[in-house]
Amino acid sequence: MRSVLRTLAAACCALLMLIGLNVGTAQAATVEVKLGTDAGMLAFEPATVNIKAGDTVKFINNKLAPHNAVFDGHDEYSHGDLAFNPGESWEETFSEAGTFDYYCEPHRGAGMVGKVIVE
Repeated sequence: MRSVLRTLAAACCALLMLIGLNVGTAQAATVEVKLGTDAGMLAFEPATVNIKAGDTVKFINNKLAPHNAVFDGHDEYSHGDLAFNPGESWEETFSEAGTFDYYCEPHRGAGMVGKVIVE
């Protein structure tokens, strides 16, 4: 009987340790933003994304190239190189909370602007 109780106690301890290791382990998310809409508009799709600190935004060249993403006052997130090929992409990980406005350099005058809101 004692060996059964020891085995049961050891199994409970092991289970509690596994649960404890998984608590607080958050998975960072990746959100995709298309450069040029599926409908062929000069816009980011979606224009505004809401993420948490530590999440990543993946910018994917879609239509009506060339495109880039320049963040006002945040060179660390800006991607000044132009993407010409469909499917060309890059990622930016946002580590601090705030609102980050960005635009496509060649199409800013056409209203191609976006926003990343980090909680």
